[in-house]
Parts: sequence; C-alpha cells; structure tokens
Amino acid sequence: MPRPISATISLPSLHHNLVATAAQLNINTTRTPSRDLTPRIWAVVKADAYGHGIRNTVKAFGEADGLAMLDLNEAVVCREAGWSKPILLLEGFFTPSDLKEVAHYGLTVTVHNFEQIAMLENVAAPARPYNVFVKLNTGMNRLGFAPDDYRGAYARIEKLRQSRVIASAGKMTHFARADDSTEVTDEQVRIFNEVTSGFAGADSVCNSAGVFTPGRWQSVTSGSPQWVRPGICLYGASPFAERSAQSMGLLPAMTLRTELICVRDIPAGAGVGYGHVFTAATPMRIGVVACGYADGYPRHAPTGTPVVVAGVRTRLLGRVSMDMLSVDLDAVPQARVGSPVVLWGEGGPSVDEVARSAGTIGYELLCAVAPRVPKIVV
Repeated sequence: MPRPISATISLPSLHHNLVATAAQLNINTTRTPSRDLTPRIWAVVKADAYGHGIRNTVKAFGEADGLAMLDLNEAVVCREAGWSKPILLLEGFFTPSDLKEVAHYGLTVTVHNFEQIAMLENVAAPARPYNVFVKLNTGMNRLGFAPDDYRGAYARIEKLRQSRVIASAGKMTHFARADDSTEVTDEQVRIFNEVTSGFAGADSVCNSAGVFTPGRWQSVTSGSPQWVRPGICLYGASPFAERSAQSMGLLPAMTLRTELICVRDIPAGAGVGYGHVFTAATPMRIGVVACGYADGYPRHAPTGTPVVVAGVRTRLLGRVSMDMLSVDLDAVPQARVGSPVVLWGEGGPSVDEVARSAGTIGYELLCAVAPRVPKIVV
C-alpha cells in the first residue's frame, strides 16, 4: 500500500491564475491579442513548471502567447505535447550543436554573451532563421551584456538578421528587486529605455512582480511590442513578501496532502523528534504525519510552522525527519489516525506562509517536491 501522501495539481487553478495575470495587463485571454502595444505573455514553465509538470501547463496555459523555460529537453516536450506557439529559452543555447535543435523546433533563444554571438556568426544559415532576444544587464548582474557593450552586440545581431541567420531580434532585461524596491526597478527601467532606444525589436522585461506592480510595464517606453514573463504568480504564490497570493486574486495550484499515521499523548517534559528541539511544557497530544524532507518538505521549518489537520489550523512541532514530521493536536481533539493533513495549498496554509516560517520562498518549496510524492492532476 502506498504512503498516504500526494501533491494535487489543479489545472483549473493554473488557468485561473493565467487569466488573473492577463487581467493585470488588460488582456482578454479568450481572444487573439492584437499586434499593438498590449503585452503578450510568456508563461514561464522552467524547472518542470515549478514542480507542477510541463505537460500539465501546456494544457492549462493554452491561452498564453508563448512558453518560457531553460531546458531544451523541456522545450521538446512542449512541442511533442502539441504546443505550436513560441517557446523562449531563457538562457539561450550553450554549444553550436544546440542550434540545430533550436532551428528544428522553432525555438526563440536569449543571447546574453559574445560567445553566443560568435556561434551564430559561424553557423550555416538555417532553413528557419532564429528568433532571439538580446539581454541587457541593467543591474541584476547575472546574465546580459553590459550597457556599454549592448549596442555593439545588437549591431552584430542586426548584421546576422540582414544575412537571414536571424529572423527577429528583441530586447530583454531582468528585474532584481521588482518585489521590494521601486527606486531600484525605476533605475533598471531607465537604463533599459536609454540603452535600447532606437532598436525596433520587441521588449521582454516584466516578471511576476513587475506584472502586478501598477504602471510598471507601461514604464518601458521604447514603443515596441512587449512580452511579459510571469512565473510564480501563475502557480498561485506571491512574488511579494507583504502581499498574499489570495489578495492578488490567485489560487493555489499545488496542494500537498497527507494523513496522520500515529497519534499519542506525551507528558510534560517529553521531547519530540530528533534532538528534542521541542519539549512539551505541559501534557499534550501530538500526531505524526507521513511527510518529511525526503518528500520535499523543508527540514529547517521550525516549531510553529502552520499545518491544517482535519480542517483545523495547528502547528508543526520539533525537527522534521526524513519521512515524518510531528504536529500539535491539542486544538484538534477529533484527530485520529487517518485524519487528513494539508501542508500547503487548498484548505491549508499557503505555500508562502510555510516558506516564510522556514526562512525561504514559496518557489523553492514548489520546486522541491520529491519525485516519490505522487502527483494527482485534476
């Protein structure tokens, strides 16, 4: 008999979150977007769609204008699953041999260094020219050309466009602090607008936090069509520390459920779990839950992390083990072996609440759910 644990993936919730995200941009997803300055949406599905499954999101995000990811193999899965619209590789390509696959599957690639440009300059003109976005480093200091190098890089890309190696060239950057600093993001937008001025290609700038910040996408003033790149918001989690996903009109797309596998009474002074990092101050009733860090639950989640047992909100106790964790049942007198437990998602705490308690972010928890946890798609 399998352990009583599962991660339920809700396709209706994923679709709802896409529609809610589009509403922030005044897009009606039930129609084909006009080719004006209304933003188009790259639905970001990297890391196996933040743990939700690439094939699931191909179904749920069918009304997005494109999909964005890192892995070439994941892009191939999308094509095999029937996705015919654009696909963007956010880190581009890594070797000249990748370009054959890029052309074959009609992928769009990010170009962020001169080595990639050299590969494009040395490749034979493909039957299907490449679509690219040239990335500018405006302050994130990860990928992208420095502002002083960008025009030279773009000029080389334009030369490749004229020779029909490249079909189209857009401009891209990435926000470092769109979730917590208007000033820093304003400066990144200023640099982007200044450096890319005069280039006609489409823009791709806003992440989830940018999409849900009023006026942010409109601050990109090149006059070119825009693509936004929402990620975490599509999965029902918030990019902001101080704004809940619920307040943004989003629904949890993953629910991590399990059951109590043991219920016991312990006396005052008894320790719970490895290291006895929790000691009962008074006699109490505790439950053991079939989930641990080998399932993807954060080991560093402390006592007090919210859990819902039999519909009642309670708390984690002690140290998370590999396969089990303990919870306080004093507030849940009706709890028994087999009682349902929601660790995050629908009917439980949000993944952001759990992450905040554990000193991390919801992104990590969603991506970390282990392969041994069965996924149930609804």
